[in-house]
Amino acid sequence: MNTPAHDLPLDLDRMRADVAGMLGEAPEAIGDDDNLIDLGLDSMRVLGLVLAWGNTGIALEFSHLAEHATLASWWGVVQRLQGSAARA
Repeated sequence: MNTPAHDLPLDLDRMRADVAGMLGEAPEAIGDDDNLIDLGLDSMRVLGLVLAWGNTGIALEFSHLAEHATLASWWGVVQRLQGSAARA
């Protein structure tokens, strides 16, 4: 049985799959250092990702992702937020 994406923990693989889904691409087509804006990710889609990923318990905000344009940068932000949540 497949687990819905919204029930999965937030990790780099899920982030890549979610971004790929927004862009209509295969996850393997999204590189860690690809500029996601250049690939077609707009602010409304980023907001959708923030809302979906915020449901995992991470205090993620639009501004966290708007400052960065790569999956690797986003993953770094998420890791810092996850570390902050674990220490709280």
